[in-house]
Formats: sequence, structure tokens, C-alpha cells
Amino acid sequence: MLKPRIAQLEQFHAMTVSVLAHRLGAQGRSIIHMEYGQPSTGAPAAAIACAHDTLDTDAMGYWESHALKVRIARHYLDRDGIDIDPARVVLTCGASPALVMALSLTGWPGARVAFARPGYVAYRNSARALFMEPVEVPCGAQAGFQIGAAAIAAIDPAPDVLILASPANPTGTVIADDELARIAQVCAARGIAIIADEIYHGITFGKIARSVLAVAPDALIVNSFSKYFSMPGWRLGWLVVPPAMVDQARARMGNLFLTPPVLSQKAALLAFDCTAELESHVATYARNRDLLLAALPALGLDHIAPPDGAFYIYADVGHLTDDSLGFALRLLEDTGVAIAPGIDFDPVEGGRFVRFSFAVSTPLVEQAIARMVPWFAAQPIR
Repeated sequence: MLKPRIAQLEQFHAMTVSVLAHRLGAQGRSIIHMEYGQPSTGAPAAAIACAHDTLDTDAMGYWESHALKVRIARHYLDRDGIDIDPARVVLTCGASPALVMALSLTGWPGARVAFARPGYVAYRNSARALFMEPVEVPCGAQAGFQIGAAAIAAIDPAPDVLILASPANPTGTVIADDELARIAQVCAARGIAIIADEIYHGITFGKIARSVLAVAPDALIVNSFSKYFSMPGWRLGWLVVPPAMVDQARARMGNLFLTPPVLSQKAALLAFDCTAELESHVATYARNRDLLLAALPALGLDHIAPPDGAFYIYADVGHLTDDSLGFALRLLEDTGVAIAPGIDFDPVEGGRFVRFSFAVSTPLVEQAIARMVPWFAAQPIR
């Protein structure tokens, strides 16, 4: 029998928390889901209406919306002042396939892929699944949990690929414009391909997250309709690639995934015109962020980097535990509040960190705080 050569990936531990949360919910417990980074608001009304009409009038099939690619290209022009050819936009079944495609376009088995630690769990595991070598660069709270140009310049040997995330998951921090430009210069000088995860663009608080395309025109950009557009279940994203990679990007999409869902593509085109509704969601996230930041002292949590964007707070609970998964499970069992353990984002120091998602409604954030304050106060200090 042939022995399969399978890349060994780690579990997404937030799913362990979520499975228990849903089991407790099925038993009648009141559960507040702050473990996943997914909006609770649902798709914009016009997108939903379009989907109903499509179901009634269109048999659908394998299809790629040229109009949606044109609209995405216009989005970069309107928001960032960047003019790109719509042909460079490849529609994908969410950001996850876009990341896999981007890695396969820029790396190869054995290629070194650098990114910040803490960072989104799929960066590490997608690289490993493609038999690439993750190079995790430790980035603490003093650095805003973000990788900088100096850190990239110090990696020896130079990585083949760099993944940037701004705003970042799990921390919500944003890379400053001048630092982004310095990062682009270092990568150009060292021959490092850039993949930018811009899935949280549009969700910022007092700052604007600049697209990496402004300083690195040949970067690959991963984005989706899951976060700002509040359409995670529709499984629709996109990848912007340099002109020289268009044919190979399309070949990968066609062979690995065919096309994204037609229903989602048609609805997403309408979502771009729902600015007022979408910005109201961002205003809700801002209120939720302020509530949690104000509550942190009562929780005994004062070691964080305040999030500039996305909808997360990444907090150090090292004075209470070095087992963030066990800690999250106990919090859930005792209070009904589900949060994500830091070990998903940092396999070295993540045992003493947890992530709160504030993408739920404001009343639920208020309830979660009310439940957590006495619980945290009752935890013994290590």
C-alpha cells in the first residue's frame, strides 16, 4: 500500500469552541457568539432582493460576471485612486481560495512564506498544505502586532513570499502608509513577492487602510464580500493579480474551483450600491469597539493594541492562564460567551491570548460584558 504524503495541518481551535457553543445553544442555553469574525447583520437588502429575483428567473450555471469585475476595478479607483484593468480581477469562492491561488502563483514546494505572528491561522496552514515553509515573524503589542520593513529586511535568508494583513486578524491593527511604502521598497530590493490580505478594508476607526497596490503595483490582493459587505455565507471573493499572472490565475480558478456561485455574483453587484447600509454596520462596530475598550479595565485586561479596524480585540490573559483554549471553553461553559483562543493565531505565545469578535449586535456586546465582568474578577491570578 502506498503511504500518503499529507501535509500535517493544525485544527482551527475556534471551531472547537463554536461546536460546544452550538451544542449548548441547542440545549436552550443563551449563547453570545464572539468566536468567529463574521458579521451578524446579513447581506444588504438590495442584494437579497436581487437573489430572490435571480432564483425566480435564472436557471444559472457556470458563469463569471464581467460586470462585477468592472465594478470591483472601479471600487479601487473610487476608494484608493488606483486604476486597474478589470481583467486582473479573478472572482473566487471567497477569500480562502483566493489565498490558496495567490500562494500557488508566487510560491512552490519549499518556498519560504513570511507573515506576522500573531496572524490568521490559514496563512500558516495554507502554506503548509502547499508544502511551503511558513516563516512566522514575532510581532508584539509594542509593534502593533504588525510586521515592519526592518523586520522583513532582517529575515535571513530572504523569504520568497510575504503575506501582509492590514487591518489584521486577530488584532485589527493597521500598517501606517509610510511603513507600507518602506515594506514595498524592502520587498522589491530583496525579490519578495507580496500577497496582501485586504479582506477588512472598509472597516476602520479613524484610519483609512491603504491598498498595497498604491505602493506595490505587482502585489497580489486578496479580498471578499464576507466582511465589509456582510456576505460571509455567500462565498464570494476576488484576487487581483499582476498582468503577467492573469492567464495562470484564471487557469487555477477554472481547474480548481470552476466559477463562484452565480447567485452571489449577481447579488454582490447590487451590494456595491448599498453604501449607507454598509456604513451603518461599521458605525455599529465602532460602538461595540468603544464598549469593549471601556470594559477591559473591569476585566483586568490592560495589555492590548487598540484595534484600528476589523472587529477584533486581541487581549493578553497571561496573568490568568497559559491555556487559552481551556480558558475559552470554561468561559463559554460558565457564561455562555464564546471567544477564540489565541493558539489559533500564535502557536508560540497564543496560550496567553484570546480574541473577542465584536461583529455581533450592540445589545449582545453589552450582555457579554455584563456576564464576563464578574467571571473575570473571580479568576485566580497566576
